[in-house]
Amino acid sequence: METGVDQIISIARHQRVNWTVAGLIGAGILVLGALFGSAATSKGWFWGNGENKVPIYVSTDSKVNEQVTLNGGFSPIAKAVTPAVVTINVQSRARQSQMPPFLEQFRDFFERPGQPNLPEEQDEDESTPRGRSAPRSAPGPLRPSGVGSGIIVSPDGYILTNNHVVDDADKVTVELADRRQFEAKVIGTDAPSDVAVIKIEAANLPTVPFGDSEKVEVGDIVLAVGNPLGIGQTVTMGIISAKGRRSPGGDTRSYEDFLQTDAAINRGNSGGALVNLRGELIGIPSQILSQTGGNIGIGFAIPTKLARNVMDQLIRGGKVRRGKLGVYVRDLQPEIAKQFGFKGTDGAFVDDVEKGEPADQAGVQPGDIITEFQGQRIKESSQLRNLASQTVPGTQVKFKVWRNNGERELTARLAEVDLAAGTPQPKPPEEGESGTGLLSGVQAENVSADWIRQLNLPAGTQGVVITKIDQNSRAAQAGLRRGDVIERIGQQVVTNVTEFNAAARKASGSEVLLRIRRAERGFFIVVQAQE
Repeated sequence: METGVDQIISIARHQRVNWTVAGLIGAGILVLGALFGSAATSKGWFWGNGENKVPIYVSTDSKVNEQVTLNGGFSPIAKAVTPAVVTINVQSRARQSQMPPFLEQFRDFFERPGQPNLPEEQDEDESTPRGRSAPRSAPGPLRPSGVGSGIIVSPDGYILTNNHVVDDADKVTVELADRRQFEAKVIGTDAPSDVAVIKIEAANLPTVPFGDSEKVEVGDIVLAVGNPLGIGQTVTMGIISAKGRRSPGGDTRSYEDFLQTDAAINRGNSGGALVNLRGELIGIPSQILSQTGGNIGIGFAIPTKLARNVMDQLIRGGKVRRGKLGVYVRDLQPEIAKQFGFKGTDGAFVDDVEKGEPADQAGVQPGDIITEFQGQRIKESSQLRNLASQTVPGTQVKFKVWRNNGERELTARLAEVDLAAGTPQPKPPEEGESGTGLLSGVQAENVSADWIRQLNLPAGTQGVVITKIDQNSRAAQAGLRRGDVIERIGQQVVTNVTEFNAAARKASGSEVLLRIRRAERGFFIVVQAQE
């Protein structure tokens, strides 16, 4: 088959067309191609690979052309968005529960009122295989297990929703706003982000365009669209109450960077749309904070930046790969910043570094403060974790750490997160010698080979293990507990009880910094005198 350029040359040769004209025609084709490519890129074309050879179109163009004002109401947004928000009905067979602990909090948010609580299961380290319509088979009849919401993101039927909506499904049925129903295939699920993608076989479907969740500000007006409590499609209004939220008690294996909103969200809203005043999707309602199970004005939505990254990977490969730096970090507290001479609390404080991982190879040390990652200033630990996780494993990254009163730039090649890895639980120790001063109420004994084995400590660990601690002591109030190993008090390394007692006597000021090891993890704690 002749290409466009071959055809032009053929015309010029056989029909004696002036070469200049042919050249102009060719240039015109190239210009049109460039313009089309630019338009396609701006509109969000995804070219698949492997099994996904068909172009997937995801709109980024807002359909809301009218000027939305408080006086005029929000009907233009509702009219543009509601046709693309669907109801998802799930049927499941009863099975043994293996749901990850950090997803248990979603149960009441998802399940249909009056329906029995069916146990769910999820393999944390594997995403759902591509194109799965019956995720898990088991004996027994199908029965309704829940109802949620979803958002059509492509005209050919790709739908974005929550993982906890479809994770235990044996049959998924999608009902459109026009009452048409389709059986859906689960393309992929990702428990750590609580994002899933399903697909129905249909064409020319309405879509919700993606907005930029990074540009969302606290105080922005938003609408939540979904199917709360199974009563039918509902639109509620509120504002963005906060950004960068983590759910209380959230699991460290989850990836949370929630937008918080007071727009009314109830059970069944899971997987629906949170849109701005342009009708653009900026978040996916995922859970609520409530003591009653009903809406109290504290709802959390997954920002589209995170959701879209996960969605793209699920559509293209059926699973999510996450970059790993290999550090244990936490938010920088004032008392920790003071101990290390750091001004302010922006940054991610490094409690520990995984041996042999990228950060270790790059020279990161416990006590460093990571202040920048790939040119983006770090304000809190979850920001660093999410930035690294959304970077493709194997990518070489640059980041800055603050150490010894100055910043330095380091380079690392990211590894890949293994969600199957767990942290062993240590065995509680018996009683030992008691400390003094700020460590009064702490009893400890030398770390021995038996302790290393029982507490799952790294080989060669030195220090003293806490065998008993007074729960009213300042050390306990700071977070120390039985089984913790004290490796350093202030600047003094502790390898035995004698050194522990000597360092404890010196710790007679208003506060002291401790280096602690708990199983395989190391971290810092500041013990402060009571006021």
